[in-house]
Amino acid sequence: QVQLVESGGGLAQTGGSLRLSCQASRMMYILGWYRQAPGKQRELVARVTSGGTTNYADSVEGRFTSSRHNGKNTVDLQMDGLKPEGTAVYYCKARGWGTGPNYWGQGTQVTVST
Repeated sequence: QVQLVESGGGLAQTGGSLRLSCQASRMMYILGWYRQAPGKQRELVARVTSGGTTNYADSVEGRFTSSRHNGKNTVDLQMDGLKPEGTAVYYCKARGWGTGPNYWGQGTQVTVST
């Protein structure tokens, strides 16, 4: 079992910035961020492999930056240029090597006001 503890989030104005952090209880192959807005499906925001390969959703490319620290088992999400459509619950997700399960954090609310 893997525990994921998220921190950060909150309220920001359009164009503002927020930073999310996720602490995993052990080393994982992929650490990433997903978000789910009301009435919508959960979607990928960004993910980082243990080797540092990073993928972003097209909607956040160039505005969000995700980085991980393998020695600390953490992954951060720096969100700049926030837009109202970024309002959602943001979840940290982890997956180990091979065909193991996905693990999810409890989620943290991000609200972007106009």
